[in-house]
Amino acid sequence: MRMKKKTTAAASGAAKRRKGAPAARKSGPGKTGAKRTGAKRAGTKRAGTEASTRGAVASGDKSTIRSLRAQLARAQARIEELQASAETDFLLDILNRRGFERELARSLSFIKRYQASGALIVLDVDRLKPINDAFGHAAGDEVLKAIVAAISDQVRASDVIGRLGGDEFAVLLWNLSEIDARAKAAALEEAIDRLTFMFRDSQVTAGASAGVAILTAHSDIDRVLDEADRAMYVRKAQRRHES
Repeated sequence: MRMKKKTTAAASGAAKRRKGAPAARKSGPGKTGAKRTGAKRAGTKRAGTEASTRGAVASGDKSTIRSLRAQLARAQARIEELQASAETDFLLDILNRRGFERELARSLSFIKRYQASGALIVLDVDRLKPINDAFGHAAGDEVLKAIVAAISDQVRASDVIGRLGGDEFAVLLWNLSEIDARAKAAALEEAIDRLTFMFRDSQVTAGASAGVAILTAHSDIDRVLDEADRAMYVRKAQRRHES
């Protein structure tokens, strides 16, 4: 009988344990939900951190871009400054030969495209070498500055003045006929001829001879420079004969 009771008690205990098992399993989902909630919160936190990091990186990228743009602007300004200095005659503050030829080439392209008109005048200063020899290069520089001022007074703001060499100048004139261009060349000669200078109690004059080339749609830079230069030498010979 005691054996039967033990068996019955064991069976009863097993049954109780089986009944209790679902309750134990029922508590499982609560723990899993807590884990999922914690994971969700951790994911949200990570997402927030990543978004914050991306924002910081984006802000840093914008700052870097602004800095690079500023550096590029400074570099471009410096390049333009160097280019301008490379094309400027420092003594006279006008274009040197390189700068003038660039402007002439650009003007010829404009004339070809839009059928515009223009003229090139080349001026060669008379008696500059004797002035340099007798009174020094400082005196010659003063003569050159006065000549540039006289030319500037005779041309428009849209016209271009350049120094082709030591005592040779060029003027690019827009929108005028051949007759007007030759009249302007004569006026430039007269303005320079009127200049007088005092060096060591001596009155000195210089003068200049001008040659003209008309710019057309068929002109090229080498040809017009050569044409104006040859016309200038013809004019110089005429002036010698006249004097």
